[in-house]
Amino acid sequence: MLAEARSIAVLTGAGVSAESGVPTFRGAAGLWRQFRPEDLATPEAFARDPKLCWEWYDWRRGLIANVLPNPGHAALAKLECTLITQNVDGLHQSAGSKNVIEVHGSIWLLRCTECGRAWQDFSPSLEIPPHCDCGGLARPGVVWFGENLNPKVWAAAERAVRTCDVLLVAGTSAVVYPAAGLVPLARSAGATIIEINLEATALSHSVDFAFTGASGVILPQLVDR
Repeated sequence: MLAEARSIAVLTGAGVSAESGVPTFRGAAGLWRQFRPEDLATPEAFARDPKLCWEWYDWRRGLIANVLPNPGHAALAKLECTLITQNVDGLHQSAGSKNVIEVHGSIWLLRCTECGRAWQDFSPSLEIPPHCDCGGLARPGVVWFGENLNPKVWAAAERAVRTCDVLLVAGTSAVVYPAAGLVPLARSAGATIIEINLEATALSHSVDFAFTGASGVILPQLVDR
């Protein structure tokens, strides 16, 4: 099916990055076990204490800067596809993927809260809190809890799954909306759904093929074959 597909879309989640050593937000080692989301990842939290918010994001940036893409990232980079990711770490681009849609933004992107200018900074450590050239306070270029997704980015993701013949879903629990809604959207458009995850998810019973195991093992096998 992958070989015959005219168009392939991929949806990836935290599980793909976890295989590179990036902690997930859920699970036994999840980042949220140490912090409450409302204390660090909401517009209200940033307005209340931007320094605390940025200290956490700067710590995450430093952690991510020390990890490398895994074989799953590399396999997807070889696949001609539209890659939709819920991850903000940029590892898909580091692996060589070109057509990447980051629905939750990027941890390497900064956006000025005054003038709106956005820029990338890949430094593993920033001056906390960072500021724009205009003097305005910068915020992380990610989508926080309580915020809407970028409508242009979301429209591109919907378009990709509506027009694909095959949708690969890798390393995601398929419970975080609206990204999880892309799967039934692809299904309604007639796409074949292939899931790859370490364990069964709420999605597993409704896909065409469910492979249980590490995406860094299974994705290279699928792409090579």
